Amino acid sequence: MISSLLIKNYAIIKELKVNFTQGFCVITGETGAGKSIIMGALGLILGQRADTSALNNSEEKCIIEGKFLLNGKIDLTNFFKQNDLDFENPIVLRREITPLGKSRAFINDTPVSLNLLRELGLNLIDIHSQHSNLDLGKHQFQLNVIDWFGSLEALLNDYSVAYKEYRRIELKLKEITEKSNQSKADFDYYEFQFKQLNEAKLVDGEQQILEKEQEYLTHSEEIKSGLNQVYQLLDREDQSIIVQMKEAVNVMNKLISFLPDAKLLHERLESQFIELRDIANECELLAEKTEYDPARLEEISFRLDTIYMLEQKHRVDSIAELITIRDEFDLKLQAVASFEEELLKLKQGLADQKSALNSIANKLTKARKAQVSSLQQEIITYLQLLGMPNATFTVDISAKEDFSPTGIDEVSFLFNANKGGQPEEINKVASGGELSRVMLAIKSVIAKSRALPAIIFDEIDTGISGEIASKMGNILKEMSQFMQVINITHLPQIASKGDSHLFVYKNDTAIGVETGMKLLDNDERVIEIAKMLSGDNPSLEAIANAKSLLLS
Repeated sequence: MISSLLIKNYAIIKELKVNFTQGFCVITGETGAGKSIIMGALGLILGQRADTSALNNSEEKCIIEGKFLLNGKIDLTNFFKQNDLDFENPIVLRREITPLGKSRAFINDTPVSLNLLRELGLNLIDIHSQHSNLDLGKHQFQLNVIDWFGSLEALLNDYSVAYKEYRRIELKLKEITEKSNQSKADFDYYEFQFKQLNEAKLVDGEQQILEKEQEYLTHSEEIKSGLNQVYQLLDREDQSIIVQMKEAVNVMNKLISFLPDAKLLHERLESQFIELRDIANECELLAEKTEYDPARLEEISFRLDTIYMLEQKHRVDSIAELITIRDEFDLKLQAVASFEEELLKLKQGLADQKSALNSIANKLTKARKAQVSSLQQEIITYLQLLGMPNATFTVDISAKEDFSPTGIDEVSFLFNANKGGQPEEINKVASGGELSRVMLAIKSVIAKSRALPAIIFDEIDTGISGEIASKMGNILKEMSQFMQVINITHLPQIASKGDSHLFVYKNDTAIGVETGMKLLDNDERVIEIAKMLSGDNPSLEAIANAKSLLLS
């Protein structure tokens, strides 16, 4: 149940705190006093959108805070655990709106998203406004009524889990199919590029080796000629360097006996002589091995042209990069084959999941159809109590063409208020007053099975009066045995049925109009109900009638 509601700086409310009691609570007040504003404030902590126009004072923030006390019917500990929230009872929901329009939401003082606040609110209270009667014409609401009435939440949850997995596999299959089709379209291109690179038999570092060999072969004749020339200069000419160096060594050797310093010079000259002779020999050997090989040069040039062409084509500068590109094309070719294998697995998985989903869907359909007879009878019973003795109400369940998030069933409520009339879709034939009574009948029926702490009716009694209003009050009173029922009403017959009575009023102040609310005691209730019967100055007969209503 909602135990209290605090409103600060909202619409024409400067500050208001309302305490609610268990059972059946009625709220009355003159038109424009602020009853609907209070419902609007409550809607804010249940996740509805808001803007700065809702502020009473545009320079201060708006605060709406509600406390909800859980009974034994509902267990929300898993919700709090899954969303990493501290569970406390009562649960405190708070909404703040700053003058700049920034909105903040809290659950037990922990900041949360508006969606999470809304999700929790749906498990705490059901607000039925005048516009909610339009839900009767919505097939999803009609389906929900059957599920609530039959307490099919567990089976519906099993279906939901299977449905989500079915859609996940279906989306994955679509994704892989698209990738596979695209890969197939590109297969020839990938295959050609890979084949060209693969047939080139690329080896990392090969380009540098070939370029050096090409440079050597291109200048082989020049190399051979130069080596021979060096050899001739060193050792083959009559005045070669080595012959002259040998003479110098001999001369210096003769000087050693009478010039001590000549020994060191002799050693140095002899060392240079040996080195020059080695150089001459190596030049001779290198010259003999150096040969011009036009066939090998052509082979290298062709190989390098292939490498250069591939590098230019793929806009890279090295064989290593070409190898990387080749391997990427190879992976793409392998992916085409792997897509086929994955597609087969996904198709089989989808077929298996569809079979499992269909099995649960059929169980859900069977369970829903099993509720129809009892639901129809209970709603008709309530409609008869509400002054519609000839009303017919039937539930039609048909099969959808495909799975939906809630099953394969399409539900339609068929209704006719007149004797012998042919039932038609309820939104096409029911008047506003009839819709209100049917909705109350439905809410009353599902109240016994749906685990919900509280429900608020905002003038569900629109379009009725007299004895029917009294019967509606009795039904609302009966509902309060299963949950807290709060009803905003203009009818004294309903107001008199409440276990508690809150009165909304407005005061004209120097700075504007302010809304207030008070809990009426028994004497105040008599006067308020008498005013509802006869006007602001109730007669003695009206007061007596009010007392009679309160005792009935």
